Amino acid sequence: MKTFKWSLTLAAVLAFAMTTAAQASPITFGSTLTGPFEPGEASGLSATFANLGFNEPGTRATSPVSGAIISWRVADASGPFRLRVLRPSDGGYNAAVSSSTGFASGGPGSGVQTFAAAVPIQAGDLIGLDINEGDKIGIKSGEPADIVAAWSPPIPDGATQAPLVTQSKVEVAYNATVQPAPTLTAISPASGSIKGGTAVTVTGTDFANVSGVSFGGVPAASVAVTNEGLLTAVAPATKKAGAVDVTVTTVAGTTPLVIPDKFTYTACVVPKLNGKKLKAAKKKLKKASCKLGKVKRKQGVTSKTGKVVKQNPKPGKQLAPGSKVNVTLG
Repeated sequence: MKTFKWSLTLAAVLAFAMTTAAQASPITFGSTLTGPFEPGEASGLSATFANLGFNEPGTRATSPVSGAIISWRVADASGPFRLRVLRPSDGGYNAAVSSSTGFASGGPGSGVQTFAAAVPIQAGDLIGLDINEGDKIGIKSGEPADIVAAWSPPIPDGATQAPLVTQSKVEVAYNATVQPAPTLTAISPASGSIKGGTAVTVTGTDFANVSGVSFGGVPAASVAVTNEGLLTAVAPATKKAGAVDVTVTTVAGTTPLVIPDKFTYTACVVPKLNGKKLKAAKKKLKKASCKLGKVKRKQGVTSKTGKVVKQNPKPGKQLAPGSKVNVTLG
């Protein structure tokens, strides 16, 4: 069986843990990156390493939420490294997805280096690092550390494998920050004109790094984020009245479809007025959110005796609420 050695004490590996008790957005988990660390070097092999647990209070080895990894860090390291999401599965762990490479440089004593990412992750997933022969990273051993796992050669994308070896009381100095997926809890107002322009206040959670808001799949005319629980989106125009879903998209995903996200477009749907007397035509227009416009009368016709023989716009036309419909009485 292969053995895993570092140039100094204790076998190599990675770590995971949440650094704060409150799950604010975003959430950092993995190694707290608090030393002192010993310089560790992968010798004689390349492998994927991952922490399976921690004894240190306030830390954890799995992501507490679903969303996206937006950044990750290593301490006292020289790479390159590749961040990898590992999902518990029957028979081991599945290499669900990997990030772009982080080219850490510096080695022992170089401090913390940060890399941007946009890697999807689910609650309960581990993270690992692909480490090449000769790479260096900070190692901490003793009671605060728990257990690490290693796969050699590095576990391929999409593969499910059990660890080749595990070792206790080892912590590797790296962690990741997750942006939780957004949720939508309310919108106000819940309706507006088909002509667009309604400023809609959207309430929810985790609105950091918003990339878009849509109304029935159509991008909002503009978006202004107040904070992670509140934003304002201006409804775009549409051709048809009716209810649509409002969704918010961030790097961590799109809000699920829920009842509170419904925005109803209202319109003056021009009714058929042919044959109606003026009084009845007015009632029908009001019910359809329209208004009576200019009234023409053919010779000898009064408002009481005449009936609608012509109208403009034609029936079925959808206009802004309160639009006027002109009629001719005959």
